[in-house]
Amino acid sequence: MVGIKDVARRAGVSPSTVSYALSGKRPISDETRRRVDAAARELGYRPPAAVPAPAGGRSRILALSAPLRPGVHPPEVMRSAVSVVTAARRHGHDVLLLTQEEGERSLRRVIRTTPVDGLILMDVGLEDPRLPLLRSLDRPAVLMGIPADPQGLTCVDLDFRAAGEACVEHLAALGHRTLALVGSPPEAYLRRTASAHRLVEGFTAAADRHGLGSCVHPAESAPGSAGRLAERLLRERPALTAVVVHNEPLLDPLLRAFRRLGARVPGDLSVVAVRPDEQAPAPCVPVTSVSLPAGEPGARAVDLLVDRLHGASAPEVVLLPPLLTVRAGSGPA
Repeated sequence: MVGIKDVARRAGVSPSTVSYALSGKRPISDETRRRVDAAARELGYRPPAAVPAPAGGRSRILALSAPLRPGVHPPEVMRSAVSVVTAARRHGHDVLLLTQEEGERSLRRVIRTTPVDGLILMDVGLEDPRLPLLRSLDRPAVLMGIPADPQGLTCVDLDFRAAGEACVEHLAALGHRTLALVGSPPEAYLRRTASAHRLVEGFTAAADRHGLGSCVHPAESAPGSAGRLAERLLRERPALTAVVVHNEPLLDPLLRAFRRLGARVPGDLSVVAVRPDEQAPAPCVPVTSVSLPAGEPGARAVDLLVDRLHGASAPEVVLLPPLLTVRAGSGPA
């Protein structure tokens, strides 16, 4: 029988390092963890402390990994979490919510100590460090987000690239020639959050296709930063006539800041937002928007996970099409 010492020997580390890497009880470098994971897979090592599912059946518990990291908007996370819980209850499952920032370590701990049937992951990065673990598991997982390489995974999310393109197409049709994107917080781009990067890709690709001037501004979500950002946009881009906002906490403060600076919406500036659906508070100006259907990705993720639990196949990627709703916040340039 393969033991922890065999894995340690193959990975070139101590047995205690193997234990910490597999349990997540202490921080271990990514390189060391990858070596330990690879050695465990090659040798077919199964940790004895792992808790199996109940004999003859399932636990009917799903784990939802929703790490509350810097740059994440907690109300949006909670709306999505509620949709997952609601859908899971329809299928007769409970949900274990995981919010620790060190998502991979908390996942390892839960997998080893709790007999969860499957996992759902939020805040997915393009090169998410949790992916190697998911690909090695003996239970299904669904991602609410699309990594750069979804092979062997099951993923569902709004088509953020198409959402960015839809915003630009709408503004280009209205005659706007100079656009700005007020994007997610800088932390989201630094950890390469898939939704933030894909929206920028769609925005810049559509702007280039139409020959429009465009710029992207990652933005802190603190309302107090809206005034400085609005002033900077108007000062540095005097030809600016339209702004796309992908930062829900900053939307209303930014609209009010433009108003204080004498820029009328939509008279001087058109504003289009990629924002949560009607569950979110309405801004002071009814802006044209691509809605983020908070309930749909969570419900679809649960449905896909339950299908996999019952042995059904699932597509690698499910993209929800964006729906742009025109309101008074956008008009001709």
